[in-house]
Amino acid sequence: MDLPKIVITMGDPSGVGPEIIMKALAHAKVYEFCLPVIVGDAKRLALAGRTVSSSLGVHIIHNIKDAVFDPENVQCINLGLVPENHPFGIVSPVSGEAAYRYIEKAVDIVMKGEADAICTAPINKEALHAASHKYPGHTELLAHLTHTPEVSMMLITEKLRVIHVTTHIGLLDAINLIEPRRVERVISHGYDVLIKFGIKNPRIGVCAINPHAGENGLFGYDEEKKKIVPAIEVCQNRGWDIHGPLPADTLFFLAGRGDYDMVVAMYHDQGHGPVKVLGVEAGVNVTVGLPIIRTSVDHGTAFDIAGKGIIDERSLIVALRQAADLIPRDFI
Repeated sequence: MDLPKIVITMGDPSGVGPEIIMKALAHAKVYEFCLPVIVGDAKRLALAGRTVSSSLGVHIIHNIKDAVFDPENVQCINLGLVPENHPFGIVSPVSGEAAYRYIEKAVDIVMKGEADAICTAPINKEALHAASHKYPGHTELLAHLTHTPEVSMMLITEKLRVIHVTTHIGLLDAINLIEPRRVERVISHGYDVLIKFGIKNPRIGVCAINPHAGENGLFGYDEEKKKIVPAIEVCQNRGWDIHGPLPADTLFFLAGRGDYDMVVAMYHDQGHGPVKVLGVEAGVNVTVGLPIIRTSVDHGTAFDIAGKGIIDERSLIVALRQAADLIPRDFI
């Protein structure tokens, strides 16, 4: 059986990306479900390997077909963008530019069909902006590079799957952007992902915007009735098992105990807060709606511990596993 090829972007070179890659790929179980190739800087990876006391070597390749998948050596498409003495733990336009180029190269590889998915190490938005790449984050950058007009962010933990109607915008702007057609599209994207994960009849809960779901008009200006209910009704008419709008605090409790397969959050903090409380070390971010498969660790660049060799690699391993699970099996 052939295994899927997954391209891992190294992330911000000043952050923990190189370290989590070298730690994660030291786990033999990774090679049981995928063939990983890194787009990054070979010297940075080698330094990270020494930092985390890894015995892995770094094998430089120029394209995917040159990869020799060997658990003793990571395969790196080396872009050579970072000086050897480049510091860890800082916001740097050099790192921001490198992070952008790694992603750009990875997208090109997967869009050409040379690999099956992308798994990204964390980037720093400030560094990205310092390098004149004005994107709020990975989600929007990937949408730009793949010419995708609308994408959604799904966060996955052991107990929760949360898809977001809006993400990296201010709260007032988010509320203005929420409207029935957008809500319905996001629910549909999430439903499709759940089906790919093998959930035959997904149970979906939809968050309200206001406390207590507006309490029958007591809070807010009927946002639930105007912006969310029409979308839920469209999905219910398809025969989907979907409920809401429900108060977010109640819904996340119910989802956490297993009553729902996915929660639809209306804005960034509504969805991110519960996920982070449950534990960021094993969380995964999936970009939904792209023409390619992309997963990511659900933590940042961790500049405060970068270069110290103590970062937890579990999120990257889970992200690789989730990417592999989303890849259609017609290549086998």
